[in-house]
Amino acid sequence: MLTHLLQKLNHKPPTTVFRRRKTTSAEYVASRNRDPTFEKLMDKYKNLFKVITIQDLILGTTTNAAAPPAVSLDFLNRLSQRLHLNRGVTHFLRKYPHIFNIFHHPIKLQPYCTLTETALKITQQEATAINATLPLVVTRLVRLLSMSVTKTLPLRAIFKVFRELGLSDDFEESVILKKSDLFALVDSGNEPNTHLLKLVGDIPKGELVAAVDNWRVVECCKEDCGVDRNEILYSFKHSYPPGMKLKRSFKAKVKEWQQLKYVGPYEAVEIGKKRKNKIGMMEMEKRAVGIVHEFLSLTVEKMVEVEKISHFRKWFGIDLNVRDLFLDHPGIFYLSTKGYRHTVFLREAYERGCLIEPNPVYEARRKLLDLVILGRRGLSRGHSEPTGVSQGEDGFTEEVKTDSDED
Repeated sequence: MLTHLLQKLNHKPPTTVFRRRKTTSAEYVASRNRDPTFEKLMDKYKNLFKVITIQDLILGTTTNAAAPPAVSLDFLNRLSQRLHLNRGVTHFLRKYPHIFNIFHHPIKLQPYCTLTETALKITQQEATAINATLPLVVTRLVRLLSMSVTKTLPLRAIFKVFRELGLSDDFEESVILKKSDLFALVDSGNEPNTHLLKLVGDIPKGELVAAVDNWRVVECCKEDCGVDRNEILYSFKHSYPPGMKLKRSFKAKVKEWQQLKYVGPYEAVEIGKKRKNKIGMMEMEKRAVGIVHEFLSLTVEKMVEVEKISHFRKWFGIDLNVRDLFLDHPGIFYLSTKGYRHTVFLREAYERGCLIEPNPVYEARRKLLDLVILGRRGLSRGHSEPTGVSQGEDGFTEEVKTDSDED
């Protein structure tokens, strides 16, 4: 009995080990620091994306030369769920009378939708701007292919970002085939019926300078430059969301990362080389940051959907989760989750929700965004058609909260 009591007293209860639960990807996204400026901008863009989708469907219809392109509401209603139009397509179209015009077709005897004269002028202005910037578009394609490890990219991946790159929808004929000295379409050996776009022209190495390198030169040439020129040699411009708490340990890590050497987006890199040490992994990550930074710099609006850029990850030699890469560097990129999509912005390119250096294509698209923000304002009483729109009105820059945010 005594022995049994002594064993009970000497018995130590098992120690409970509390293991820190690994943060899921969704939790990591939800815990990011919000930037009100970009969130407000994306709140406007989420309905613009739906407007552009319907606009492309209308412009893609074939009609006789006398009649403007139009599409039936019955056809659009079948796509309402895919477009995330919770209240139906008719409700959505009527919220934007400056863009869409609903009419009863005299021959088909059913409601149809067409674009207003104002919206058609904006689409023509965008098309004119794209055609006028053809040399710049060619340069963008050359740079994009030059970042690829094999100097080739899937044609379907480029099709996904043709609008972001300022390409026309017929760029395969208007750009690729006309520039046969630079580009060539080749078959993919691994996947049937898949074409690859290959860079065949010799591009001098000095002509391909990354956007961040140009920024470093400008910073070094400033008279009031307070940063050591050796420190800025491998640095990226940082600006953090307002209210984000920057701890001393975080600042130290950023400073160490800024001084880290890396292989630039247009420099050759060994394929399949794995680096397991900490410095090697940090260099690979910084190279990935340099590539996506350059990718965003090549886009018209300095923004792109994360899902679209992920199609280039393997071809750029990025062995990392691209979305986590954006979240790990909140001073360079901003990730928004509004509008059933994850969209990344290049922070340094924006100021107060607008591009610092706008271009003609961006300005045309911005006019369409202004019409989306305008909503039903600017209509004469008793009429459903817009009486006139001018870019200087407050409605083009002021956001109005309506029940349309749920569509």
